[in-house]
Amino acid sequence: MHGNIHSIESFGTVDGPGIRYVVFTQGCLLRCQYCHNADTWEIGTGKQMSVADIMEDLTSYLPFIEASGGGITVSGGEPLLQMPFLIELFKECKKIGVHTTIDSSGGCYSTAPLFQEQLNELLNYTDLILVDLKHINRKKHIQLTGMANDHIIQFAKLLSERKIPVWIRHVLVPSITDDENDLKELSEFIGMLENVEKLEILPYHKLGVYKWEALGLEYPLKNIEPPSDEKVNLAYEILTKSLTFYKKVLT
Repeated sequence: MHGNIHSIESFGTVDGPGIRYVVFTQGCLLRCQYCHNADTWEIGTGKQMSVADIMEDLTSYLPFIEASGGGITVSGGEPLLQMPFLIELFKECKKIGVHTTIDSSGGCYSTAPLFQEQLNELLNYTDLILVDLKHINRKKHIQLTGMANDHIIQFAKLLSERKIPVWIRHVLVPSITDDENDLKELSEFIGMLENVEKLEILPYHKLGVYKWEALGLEYPLKNIEPPSDEKVNLAYEILTKSLTFYKKVLT
């Protein structure tokens, strides 16, 4: 089994607990205006790598991974576009006790029987999912990513029903994803989920602009600057209110 791989980071520290072996898959359906991996969008390209190739490389880093309580994270692009590959990869990881994480926007989630069958099998070998919730407002989500968020909301609800541990991530973009009313609505949605272990605010940055330029694309947010610490702290406070309340109700 081979996957279309964009790149690999052997010592990731921000995509799950501990030191992570991060596999960036090629291909994505969303077109986020702030994407810093625009070079992963095209489906069907990238380097063809087998599960065996990845496992051989990963095992060379096992001492560091195990000592830090880390594991493997498959990011992208959108990993769920290549679920048969992920299933085989995570099966092999579980054989040697490696913690498995998927970083997904849920952008390709579908209720189609084949997708559901593959997802159900994949979740059996998945320890954690980093869920990127781009925007709670449907119209603004379309403006930001090119797609509606109905299926993404469904994806998050399914993971909650299945009790799959998730970390919720939200990229804070001034004037686009930092509206307080939108954040309050997003907070209420997050508070309904029963599987949230952590919430992360990812401040918008411009580190991927050079990739857009290299691809001959015009970067749409060139006039927007990163948010202030105060804005980030306020967003975190708003988003965690419902989550904290939910935990209190449970206990």
